[in-house]
Amino acid sequence: MKLEGMNAVVTGAGKGIGKAIATALAQKGVNVGLIARSQLDVSILAKELSERYHVRAEFTTADIAVREQVDGAVHALSAKLGDLDILINNAGIGTFGLLAEMPPEEWERIIRVNLLGTYYVTHAVLPMMIARQSGSIINISSTSGERGAATTSAYSASKFGIMGMTESLMYEVRKHNIRVTVLAPSTVNTELAAKAGLKTSDEEWMMQPEDLGQLVVDILELPQRVYVKTAGLWMTKPQ
Repeated sequence: MKLEGMNAVVTGAGKGIGKAIATALAQKGVNVGLIARSQLDVSILAKELSERYHVRAEFTTADIAVREQVDGAVHALSAKLGDLDILINNAGIGTFGLLAEMPPEEWERIIRVNLLGTYYVTHAVLPMMIARQSGSIINISSTSGERGAATTSAYSASKFGIMGMTESLMYEVRKHNIRVTVLAPSTVNTELAAKAGLKTSDEEWMMQPEDLGQLVVDILELPQRVYVKTAGLWMTKPQ
């Protein structure tokens, strides 16, 4: 499927995986709407993508854990770009520690950002796609959404939720010609991986954000008759 001229929204676009995905889309001629908490990050990226790839690149800031901010951000970007063809739900956070020792407000914050945030953005974009009877949604989960581990209770709970939500939504909207996919990567070389105490210096075997950017484009370019439900991604060797 030809992507040039389509309009996409990418959350968590200021750095890491979101930045790489937005860049990969712009390289294909996709106009991109960037959402992040840091205005500095997305403003710089929007300027770079616009100048380098000659696409429309718009940005706005929002805390995706706050529904009103999400609704405002999606409205602002669609007003500038037009109807949205592609949604990449990437924004997420992670704090790691034993469940008994993690403050309830921190546990709840992870659920609000990772799971409710994904729901809020999807809920805001979906009516446009249903009205047009077309669209693609790709949610970024994790292998932590397929299996739990010590110190990942909140993060895993949020990512398990994304996996379940994605599969349910897939069945709900495929009749509207909307393709919904979830990516479940293991460790990617990002700030979150470093924060979790994982070794991120060996780029030879660890997945890079650009790898996910390439995969997103590959999935989107498939004919609409091809439905990718879940794409699991693993590093070359275990850590």
